[in-house]
Amino acid sequence: MKPTVYFTRDLTPAAMLRLYDALGVKLEGKVAVKIHSGEPGNQNFLRPDFMKPMIDHVGGTIVECNTAYEGGRNTTHAHKITMERHGWLSAAQVDIMDETGDMELPIPGGKVIQKNFVGAHLAGYDSLLVLSHFKGHPMGGFGGALKNISIGIASSRGKQYIHGAGDMDKFWDADHDSFLEAMADAAWSVHHRFAGKIAYLNVMKNMSVDCDCCAVAADPKIGDIGTLASLDPVALDQACLDLVYASGDPGKADLIERIESLNGVHTVEAAAALGIGSREYELVTLA
Repeated sequence: MKPTVYFTRDLTPAAMLRLYDALGVKLEGKVAVKIHSGEPGNQNFLRPDFMKPMIDHVGGTIVECNTAYEGGRNTTHAHKITMERHGWLSAAQVDIMDETGDMELPIPGGKVIQKNFVGAHLAGYDSLLVLSHFKGHPMGGFGGALKNISIGIASSRGKQYIHGAGDMDKFWDADHDSFLEAMADAAWSVHHRFAGKIAYLNVMKNMSVDCDCCAVAADPKIGDIGTLASLDPVALDQACLDLVYASGDPGKADLIERIESLNGVHTVEAAAALGIGSREYELVTLA
């Protein structure tokens, strides 16, 4: 049976709530809500007022991890300053999950890496809601649900490990497809840990070719498309890619070039091969 991806062209907080309810899942216990806090200087990241109703609906704690490169989020102190300036600290409780270090998740069937280093605080959560801004990325080609649970939940050390495809000395120099496969491996570890207690929403607006992690990002050229939700992150990211290609907006050319130039679809291919989810799906459109 194909997984379901719910879609609406509505880009409002209310749309996110409707899609979440359509999933028919109730995230219980202590709920982590993974967002992207946005690098200082970036103008494209999704703002807290857009995310807050969804976060409040599940009674969640905003979670993030520090970066592995210089900038406004590479230490817990700097990250919290950035999150305060961007409005996250006043939106909900915030947890920088690798503030006190990291923990290891096994990946017994990993193609490139067999372990993943994630923020140590992840151990304290019972379920996970993944709110992702779908957009381009200067290394991964695009960022969506799979990137948000791999690089996004990896600790600072874990990010370096994934980028280096298991060799931290090759942080920026690893074989590119191996890096993409390492992202898929890492995504498997998080999805597996929360099996049956994890849900995903992707928001297709402000879709620059660059990530929210870029302090200086290109302005979006493709128009906003909509909001999607699924329990399957592979199907969800594939549906977003399909919607970009199917768009009648000539501005899509830049985003497609970014995705294809970096073989971005390979992360989805690798994740499907690992059994995280399916690239075949049923798209259900809601008003």
